[in-house]
Amino acid sequence: MASKLRLENKVAIVTGGGSRAAGIGNGRAAVILFAREGAKVLIVDNKAGPAEETLAAVTKEGGEAEIFIGDVTSAADCRGMVERAVSRWKRLDILDNNVGIEGRATVVSVTEEDWDRVMAVNVKSMMLTGKYAVPAMAAGGGGSIINISSISALRPRGLTPYSTSKGAIIALTRAMAIDHAKDGIRVNCIAPGPMYTPMVYSGGMSEEVRERRKRASPLGIEGTGWDIGYAALFLASDEARYITGATLVVDGGVTISSPPRGYESPT
Repeated sequence: MASKLRLENKVAIVTGGGSRAAGIGNGRAAVILFAREGAKVLIVDNKAGPAEETLAAVTKEGGEAEIFIGDVTSAADCRGMVERAVSRWKRLDILDNNVGIEGRATVVSVTEEDWDRVMAVNVKSMMLTGKYAVPAMAAGGGGSIINISSISALRPRGLTPYSTSKGAIIALTRAMAIDHAKDGIRVNCIAPGPMYTPMVYSGGMSEEVRERRKRASPLGIEGTGWDIGYAALFLASDEARYITGATLVVDGGVTISSPPRGYESPT
């Protein structure tokens, strides 16, 4: 007897479902894994090309997905993506929030414009996606929301705007978990550590820095987008039915060890 797919008959929205460069980022991994496990997935990205590459990967494996091009800092686009998913598949069960940008500065050096931009993209976007996703999920009896934070929220390393925004995501996750438990909605977040993803290597990371990042983990390995995708798959599934308001750290043990001398932030 064939086992039931983990997300069979579920509908998911994955923001940041494209990729900054060729390869597997957190969002693309989540889309592919959700689809493999039976979910119908709306791939949300602000660029058509990367979203189309993700869609091609899904359809190649026989999965079902559709693209929505939009800006998650726009209330109209966030409302539109939820309406598209519900119109297409008649329900919404999962929201996976992957969009984020960096912010390397201190409170002294950061500009107001850069601070506001980081907060808008990293935090306000999750408020807006949730604003429209929660009622749709509640109408179907509940669901799962996964927000991507970072270990920079737990262990800052010179990225004050970024670390602050990622800390706000943890607080937002816990608050939403309380607010919407009555609707059968679980809200959790993932805090990735040193992941080797397109977001990282498209910036031109040297092999020396990459090796230092590997050594920062007690396991001596680096994470990939698949590691975050599998964590999101678990939190999206009914296997996590008794988990809400949690922060799942996926970092190879970096936050419980001291970094080697000269080590830079993993995110």
